[in-house]
Amino acid sequence: MATRSQNEHDFPNWEELSGGGRRYWVDRPGRMRGFARYVKVVDADEVTISIVQEIYDVQGRLIERHQKYPVDTGHQVIETEE
Repeated sequence: MATRSQNEHDFPNWEELSGGGRRYWVDRPGRMRGFARYVKVVDADEVTISIVQEIYDVQGRLIERHQKYPVDTGHQVIETEE
């Protein structure tokens, strides 16, 4: 289990949630285009609730989502209106 200081080091962005938990995230540039956002949600004791990878296109629109924890759901394509 990561501590608050470890989470703050690994995820430079966070917001406080009701109940004392936090939503941490970090953005990484994509290999070819866009970017990936890794989101970690923890409770007040810094116990991990969920970890999700979100894929964004070059316009910043969410195009894929991949929940990795607590259950790996695989990549889910987000339907967008063109």
